[in-house]
Amino acid sequence: MREREPDVTAPAAVAGPVTEIVRVAGAHVPQLLARVEERLAELATGHGPVLAEYAGATIAAGGKRLRPLLVFLAAGGSGDHDSAGLVRAGVAVELIHSATLVHDDVLDAAPLRRGVPTVVAQGGRRAATATGDLLFARAFAELAANDRADEVRILSDASSALAEGELLQRADAWDTTISLPRYLLRCELKTARLFQAACQLGALEAGADAGAVEMLGAFGRRIGLAFQILDDVLDVSGPVARTGKHRGTDLLDGTITLPFILARQRDPRLAAIDPRAISAPLDAERVCDRIEASGALEAARAQALDMVTAAKGHLPAELDDRQRAALTLVANGVVARYA
Repeated sequence: MREREPDVTAPAAVAGPVTEIVRVAGAHVPQLLARVEERLAELATGHGPVLAEYAGATIAAGGKRLRPLLVFLAAGGSGDHDSAGLVRAGVAVELIHSATLVHDDVLDAAPLRRGVPTVVAQGGRRAATATGDLLFARAFAELAANDRADEVRILSDASSALAEGELLQRADAWDTTISLPRYLLRCELKTARLFQAACQLGALEAGADAGAVEMLGAFGRRIGLAFQILDDVLDVSGPVARTGKHRGTDLLDGTITLPFILARQRDPRLAAIDPRAISAPLDAERVCDRIEASGALEAARAQALDMVTAAKGHLPAELDDRQRAALTLVANGVVARYA
């Protein structure tokens, strides 16, 4: 159920054309993102040749850099904040995200991510585990330089949530009786809490009051939930050229997601399927076809869209027009990515 990053590298691949982000948020945003890239490259290469190779490959694989982008947009302004602190926060959340992907690949024995061999496939479990541990450690070392205990606590809580979510997902493997609240809890822990942390860190660095920090965090949590739901939809509907994985990978892993939960309620034949019997890619493809035919994907998309609408509707009233428009663009882009 861990979200897959399509083969795109610009942060605006989710948020809209990069020129639109610059026009709305300001030219300082791509400048900050470029500084994040520079710092990530520095950190990846500073720990010996073996770990540098694997950490560097993980970071260079890119992705959307959506979490650093949320840090900067939640901060608002036009580059008049402490940019060094913002960059460190952006680097830290991206390192945590990268670390969890490496560790997830170890647990799943995944051969590919974003269409390229994973660290565990190239170097084995020990190298991959060490690489993920390194990325986690570097994230907290980076953020600690901001000398703010509240920021470290936020990132620590999000990291603990990631681990808890992974444990819940393992406990729920193959279990077709899991409820919608249980599924959403997993999504919140494994994905949405890091989105929430990114927004909170940006708001704190900008000097926002406690109420604004909480509301921006809630915005991040909601779009993170939508992001994960729509990613689970993409696992059923997305072609391998777009996702880097065959359709139905979650089914083959025993991960029960919202499309399968909803489809089983609509199609008695799907309700009768033991997910353990889905043992080959062709089997998974056939089940994906039935899920799609049931209308469950449209229902899941509708739930995600409701979350995005709620996120936009609960942004702090004191945001200026530019900041509100930029965050709205990101929220809309989460949905548009799956249109």
